[in-house]
Amino acid sequence: MYKKRLFTKTMMATAIALASQQSLAAGFQLNSQSATGLGRAFAGDAVIADNASVMSRNAAAMTLFNAPAISLGLNVIDTDIKVKNANYTFQNPLTSSVTTTSLENEQIGGTSYVPNLYYVHPVNDQLALGVGIYSNFGTKTEFSSSYAANEFGGLTDVKSLNLTLNAAYRLNPQWSIGGGLDIIYGQGELQRSNQTLEKLIEMQTGGVQGPLVDVDVDGTAVGFNLGTVYELNDANRFGLSYHYSPELEAEGDIYAQQAGGKQSNQKLLMPLPDMVEFSGFHQLNNQFAVHYSVQWIEWSSFDVLKTNKGLVLNEYQWQDGWHYAVGGTYTLNSDWTLRAGYMYDTSAQDKKTSISVPDSDRQWFSGGFSYNLDSKSTLDFGLTYLMGKDIQATESTSLSQVTATTRADALLYGVQYSRSF
Repeated sequence: MYKKRLFTKTMMATAIALASQQSLAAGFQLNSQSATGLGRAFAGDAVIADNASVMSRNAAAMTLFNAPAISLGLNVIDTDIKVKNANYTFQNPLTSSVTTTSLENEQIGGTSYVPNLYYVHPVNDQLALGVGIYSNFGTKTEFSSSYAANEFGGLTDVKSLNLTLNAAYRLNPQWSIGGGLDIIYGQGELQRSNQTLEKLIEMQTGGVQGPLVDVDVDGTAVGFNLGTVYELNDANRFGLSYHYSPELEAEGDIYAQQAGGKQSNQKLLMPLPDMVEFSGFHQLNNQFAVHYSVQWIEWSSFDVLKTNKGLVLNEYQWQDGWHYAVGGTYTLNSDWTLRAGYMYDTSAQDKKTSISVPDSDRQWFSGGFSYNLDSKSTLDFGLTYLMGKDIQATESTSLSQVTATTRADALLYGVQYSRSF
C-alpha cells in the first residue's frame, strides 16, 4: 500500500516537472539582422544608417536616406554547444533503487540560416516609408536519441520571422521620429522522451502511451516599434528605439503523456520580450568613426509558459538582459570600408539553468568590410566569434536529476548586397 501511494504521488509530481522541460523554447534573441551590423557587433546600429537594414533597429533612421535603397542578405549561425561532465540520477519508485550514471559528452549545436530583406523609399524630404523581413528570435539544440537524460534534453527548435512595415518623419533638421507594425510568425518543435519514465506514467495514467512531450506549433502575432533620431550635426547623431513584442499564441499538435496524451483545442502562449536600444555615432574625421549601443531586453516577461486554458507548463526566474557594444568604422578608400566591434551580452537565465538551452554571459568579437561595386552598389561581409562561459547546470524532477557543465560558443558570418537608386 505504501509503495502504491508513493508511486501515485511521485508520478503526479513527475508529470508537473516534466511538463516544465518544454521551457525556454521561444526565449532567445537573434542578433543577426544584417551583415554590416554583424561586422561591428551591432554597435551603433540604431542610428548609423549605412544601408536599409537600419529599420530593423530604428525606423526613424530612414529619414537619413535621400534615395530609395534596398538590402538583401544572409547570416549563418554555426553554434558549438557542449554538455559535458554530466551525471544522471534516477530513482525507481517501484523498487526504491537509486542509480547514478556518468553520461558521454554531447554536442547539441547546429547551423541556422537567417535571411533578411529591407527596402526604404523616401517620399519627399520629410517622409520615408520602409518594409523589412528579418528574424529577432530563434534557437535550436538537439540531443542524440540514445541520451539517457532526454526528459531534460531532446529537441528544441524555434524559428521566427518578422515582417515590419514602417514610416519615418523628419520634424526639423535635428529631430526625426518613426515607427511601424511588426507582424511576427513563430514556429516551434519540442520533443522530450525517456522510455523508463514513459512506462511508469503509462502505468499511472492507465494506459496512455507515447513520448513525454511532442509539440509542433506555430502562430502569428502583431507588435509595434517606435524610434527617434537626434542629429547634433553632420558628424554626430543619436538614436533611441523601442520594440513592443507581443504574446504569441501558437497552435498545432501538443502532446503531453502525463496530461493524458494529445491536448485538443489548446494554444501555447509564448511571451516575447520588449526591447529598448540607445545608439550613438561620431564621425571623427574623413576616414574614422566610432559608434556604440546599449540595449535592454525584457526577459523577465518570459515568466510563465502556459496554454490558453490555464495549463501551466513552467514558471521561470529569468532576468532582464543587456547588450553593451562599441565599434569603429574606417574608410580605407573609395572602394573599401573596414569595421570592427565588441559586445558584452548578459545572460537571461538567473537561478534556473538548463542543459537543453545553455545560456551565459557572452562576448562578441566582430569584424567586417564593405566593397563598393560601383557608386550605387555595395557588397558587405561580417564575421563574429561569440564566446560563452562554462555554466554548471542542474535540472530535476521528483524521480530524476541531471547535473552538467554547459558551454555555448558560436561563429556567425553574413553577406549582404545593398543598392541605392
